[in-house]
Amino acid sequence: MSYVLGIDGGGSKTVCVLMDETRQVISRGEAGASNYQSIGIAAARQSIEFAIMAATDRAQTLTKPIKITSICLGLAGVGRAEDVEAVKNLLQELQKSELLPINWALSASNIVICHDALIALVAGIGNTVGIVAAAGTGSIVFGRNHQGITKRVGGWGHILGDEGSAYKIALAGIQAALKAYDGSGMPTSLVDIFKVYIELPNIERFVELIYRQGWGVTEIAALAEIVDLAAALGDEVANKIIDDAVQYFVTATSTVIEKIFSDRPVLELVTTGSVWQGKSKMHERFTASLAKNFPEVKVIFPKHEPAYGAGLLALQRLSR
Repeated sequence: MSYVLGIDGGGSKTVCVLMDETRQVISRGEAGASNYQSIGIAAARQSIEFAIMAATDRAQTLTKPIKITSICLGLAGVGRAEDVEAVKNLLQELQKSELLPINWALSASNIVICHDALIALVAGIGNTVGIVAAAGTGSIVFGRNHQGITKRVGGWGHILGDEGSAYKIALAGIQAALKAYDGSGMPTSLVDIFKVYIELPNIERFVELIYRQGWGVTEIAALAEIVDLAAALGDEVANKIIDDAVQYFVTATSTVIEKIFSDRPVLELVTTGSVWQGKSKMHERFTASLAKNFPEVKVIFPKHEPAYGAGLLALQRLSR
């Protein structure tokens, strides 16, 4: 039997599923981040290689080497033609890896390289028509209509965009805490909550962590759950940060609807990413706000994880 690989590569982790021709997931593996725009192509390749290795190593009942006839790589940061070419080269290197117990039987037509928003849409809704609002380490709103026309809003990375993401929520929380500490901003419980949860002797230690110890996107984004917790506990400053994130997604979603769903059909919007799982009820806030202008849009949680969507897209190539 031949198999396909579905890979979801984001700013925090990489997930690989090994799937058979009946859509059954045989095994699953995880590794570190693989957004090559932020960590570099070599580090991204290593994470993807380790995720594939973990998935194939867990498939103990299969004959080795495993025959892979199709693959889909849905990666954050892959939105331009040059990005696709970089990932194609990465895949060629992976096929030479001695660490992977794989018999590669790939043709050019059976390789799918796309942005991770597309695989999240397919996995979350179950088909390729609808909208996905992704709020993980980064953020993007992406839609595809029945004519195959797509529209994306955001996805520009942590420096140029990513509003509403875990990174931007955490960064806003840190900045608010520092302003409260120096007296230029509103008082907030974030000062004490950060100190307790990160075990900081004082809030000024953020300077050392970020500038001297080199905390990057992943480490900062992990602090979004602290801002979320403060908001859930009623902190006014933290709730303003969450409300701003909600409003961004409402505006971004409205843009996608107006551009490619102007006939206002009944459609589903799937929310993916860790930010939507928080205690501050960001998902409920977003759903209620969006419904004021777009009651025909049904906001749902994903049916499957994004890597499963990548596997489905890989299987679609085999059926052509």
